[in-house]
Amino acid sequence: MKKQKVWLITGASRGFGLEIVKAALAAGDQVTATVRSNQEKLQSQFNTNNLFVTTLDVTDEKQTEEVALSAIQKFGRIDVLVNNAGSGLLSAVEEASDAEVRANYDANVFGLLNVTRAVLPYMRNKRKGHIINLSSVGGLTGIIGWGLYGSTKFAVEGITEAMALELAPLGIFATAVEPGFFRTDFLDPSSLARTANIIDDYSDTVGDMRNYATAVNKKQPGSAEKLALAILKIADAEKPPVHLPLGKDTLQLFKEKMDRFHTDIQTWHEVITGTDHDDVDE
Repeated sequence: MKKQKVWLITGASRGFGLEIVKAALAAGDQVTATVRSNQEKLQSQFNTNNLFVTTLDVTDEKQTEEVALSAIQKFGRIDVLVNNAGSGLLSAVEEASDAEVRANYDANVFGLLNVTRAVLPYMRNKRKGHIINLSSVGGLTGIIGWGLYGSTKFAVEGITEAMALELAPLGIFATAVEPGFFRTDFLDPSSLARTANIIDDYSDTVGDMRNYATAVNKKQPGSAEKLALAILKIADAEKPPVHLPLGKDTLQLFKEKMDRFHTDIQTWHEVITGTDHDDVDE
């Protein structure tokens, strides 16, 4: 018989967050779900005592600590943390302002770290738990127009890989989930920031990506409902993966990157292996 889990899921008002909430509740689990505002709207969608909805701005460190404590007081523990809250930024690397880039890092990286720091003491006390960080295919490979957003997800990848090693002796798992293009609200103006500054020299690259992002909105190949079920599977796994790339598009783009990386290594192998001191053994 499946043991009931207790979840804390950020960014739960829509998209991946909402679908993971639905899937966890359908499995009989208990969920603390966080939203930026209008918590009553989400709470009213479900007639169950297994859901506790609270407001959270992940960039507010003190508030993340208060939410983690509230979740513990409500359900007694946190078995799974899903760091889902974040935002997109579509821009050439040169086009975005300092403020635009910092805002994206505040939400996607520093906010994730705030929530993680708030939750981990409770997991360490129980010597069990699972941190699931929503990354992106853009955290596995550079993509035109998504370099800055992708850089926040590259940070999430590095954070998750290190945490997986640091937390393993404590009985706690860490997983980075890398979705490709999924049919959510991510490409809507309410979720995706586009820079006010547009440089004409990038019209054939980033400009084409802007057009593509508009055209593909609500037509992406990935199913958010199936992603949520995949999240439940790794939460139930005895040995969950450190990486879970989701979507055929993600696998293809990552394979292409690895092929290019391998070619670079082969082409520059003599230079790569020729930088040690002469007194280092071959």
